[in-house]
Amino acid sequence: MKGFLFAILACSFLSIASAGSFYQDFDIIWGDGRAKILDNGRLLTLSLDKTSGSGFQSKNEYLFGKIDMQVKLVHGNSAGTVTAYYLSSQGPTHDEIDFEFLGNLSGDPYTLHTNVFTQGKGNREMQFKLWFDPTKDFHTYSILWNPRHVIFMVDGTPIRDFKNLESRGIAFPKNQPMRIYSSLWNADDWATRGGTVKTDWSNAPFLASYRNFNSDACVTSSSSTSCASDAATSKSGWWNQELDSTGQERMKWVQQNYMIYNYCTDSKRFPQGLPPECSLA
Repeated sequence: MKGFLFAILACSFLSIASAGSFYQDFDIIWGDGRAKILDNGRLLTLSLDKTSGSGFQSKNEYLFGKIDMQVKLVHGNSAGTVTAYYLSSQGPTHDEIDFEFLGNLSGDPYTLHTNVFTQGKGNREMQFKLWFDPTKDFHTYSILWNPRHVIFMVDGTPIRDFKNLESRGIAFPKNQPMRIYSSLWNADDWATRGGTVKTDWSNAPFLASYRNFNSDACVTSSSSTSCASDAATSKSGWWNQELDSTGQERMKWVQQNYMIYNYCTDSKRFPQGLPPECSLA
């Protein structure tokens, strides 16, 4: 807790609710024209061909907030491709909160891969099969990040809750501001069925689409406004939000029916014992 208080005192933040255009909120950072902002800033598309993928990042850095993005994934045979949407700081001891969508053969469900890095350490993967076709329409993927929880949500349904267990000696992402990143890239060495199914470039270019970005978040700024004070009293209430009994039941339903991998049950991967948060969460 002392580290968190120091971070708030040492830096100043501005709580901003943003639902602007992609021109306003993001920069295209790679892809040689394969990423495009369209429809007067209301739509962003990423494309991938055999030469290159593409990606973008947020103009702002955030320290806590609720981030929403609607995404429509690559349709058809997307085997070998990965659409990544995540928060990350920089450096070897970076923090990171990941959504990654692993491509599939036509007719197979997409795999949603999630992970949380703290101080450069990841290996906290949970994977899910989505209960809908994410290529036919846009769906909302959300990250709620406050001093006590990182909650992953799909169309408002919580699928994962990474809790702050620092009192038990487990690191939690709370001191490093993070940008939003997204990219579409080729990862056919591992993405689909462990890399046994390769990208079929006859289907290129592959396309992912984004719209309706929304953030209610603490944005790093020179303002003297206390983000903690603003967020704690905001109507959204995300600063203190956690799952109520209904949210916990919905998450349990997803995990029982659609979770296909949980690092906390992979004893073969951790022969010296499962990570400590697995028994404490």
